[in-house]
Amino acid sequence: MPPPSLFPLESLDFDNPQFDLDEIRKVNPQRHEMEQLTAVLTVDRESQSLAGYKDLGDNEFWITGHMPGFPLMPGVVMCECAAQLAGFYARKYNVLGGDYVGFGGMNDVKFRYPVFPGDRLVLMAMVTKVRPHRRAEFDFQGFVSDRMVFCGSMFGVPIDRDQKID
Repeated sequence: MPPPSLFPLESLDFDNPQFDLDEIRKVNPQRHEMEQLTAVLTVDRESQSLAGYKDLGDNEFWITGHMPGFPLMPGVVMCECAAQLAGFYARKYNVLGGDYVGFGGMNDVKFRYPVFPGDRLVLMAMVTKVRPHRRAEFDFQGFVSDRMVFCGSMFGVPIDRDQKID
């Protein structure tokens, strides 16, 4: 049995996102094929949760090589979508500090149904624990229509530009 959704799906207003792609780009560093958010629909600072989505086109970078003839969105790319949503929150509201938010790990990830080109992947994330300047933990969920397609938990870590090893 899937967990309850973090936001009621019917409450999400796809016509009036809180942050569009241009505003996401001011916060998230990913570009080109690695951009995995279309919009952030709503942010609830009180519950430290947010919802957004990724519209999947027919030209996604993974289509030709992942299950040729029957393209399914790779689970790792679904997880990247969720991580970019959580990273948006962490950077926009300076939850961790650092110049970037790095993918620290994932737990209890479950893939429940496939996601296909042409789908709208609705994403939700909620902060569950923060250790400032160390890590932020999130629960996440993804939906297509009213069906939960994946869920789990992850953590992000702050990364500073001067951490680069030469």
